Amino acid sequence: MIGIVIPAHNEEQVIGNCFAAVQRAAQHPALRGEPVETVVVLDDCADATYAVAAAAGATTLSVCARNVGQARAVGAQAMLARGARWLAFTDADTVVSVAWLANQLALKADVVCGTVCVRDWSPHGTNAELLQAHFSETYFDRDGHRHVHGANLSVSAEAYREVGGFRQLACGEDEALVAALVAAGRHVVWSSLPRVVTSARVDARAPGGFSRALLNAVAQRLAGVAAPLQTAAVAA
Repeated sequence: MIGIVIPAHNEEQVIGNCFAAVQRAAQHPALRGEPVETVVVLDDCADATYAVAAAAGATTLSVCARNVGQARAVGAQAMLARGARWLAFTDADTVVSVAWLANQLALKADVVCGTVCVRDWSPHGTNAELLQAHFSETYFDRDGHRHVHGANLSVSAEAYREVGGFRQLACGEDEALVAALVAAGRHVVWSSLPRVVTSARVDARAPGGFSRALLNAVAQRLAGVAAPLQTAAVAA
């Protein structure tokens, strides 16, 4: 079985589209009918995220951590307990491609670190064009990149268990996991093949996440600094 984990904190506006996309990916013919189960981990939600997810048919778990890493860990453990051989992680504000799971498995690796793209920069208002240009110039959406995104990360159950899974960190749990897997000698592939589209929202949920990286990039660009987009990364 393949297990998909989606952490969510007050995501009523986007969880429906996210869940629909992973459901489509779960039906890809290259999976040859292998069961795919998805869990939405509701992290201290005070809105209608549960109602939207449940109406769509999602399995849900609730935690009160206000920590995306802990939410991912709880979801991963639930999928492992149900017999998952492969764990795929994305975020509630992200829409995965139809071939997302199929492409991960086709790479025949222990770990697959994918890239992200953004289609709507409008949340950044007058800075939208500036940020889009900065992203195009500095982000490496290609094979061999060194980005780590919780919105596009997958790992075999065996490798995940070997390194103890996600650590309880304030942020950066995804790159810490990948660093541990690299140190353990696991086969890590840095690929642009598994595609996801994520949001450019300005209400950053994680202190070291993608939204915060975008906000920092705006500040740098306005200050005249042409620094690369600082997303999480792990050296080989």
